[in-house]
Amino acid sequence: MPVLMLIIIGAAAGFLATRVMKLDASILMTVAIGVAGALIGGLILRAVSVLAGALGGFVGAVLGALILIWAWKKLKDKR
Repeated sequence: MPVLMLIIIGAAAGFLATRVMKLDASILMTVAIGVAGALIGGLILRAVSVLAGALGGFVGAVLGALILIWAWKKLKDKR
């Protein structure tokens, strides 16, 4: 079933892409363009999400460190 879905989604994506780019292509070429585009787009989105995840982890670490420093100062000032 996943292969059938990939072909259907690829056909729709290829159809839209060939119309937007004004490319005259056969049905087989349109599906191939859509499937290849889905693979390329998936790799790009995965790379972006990994980078965003790493950046998010860094931001979270900085925020955590700031909260820890703030708490440390508050506890130190009470002594």
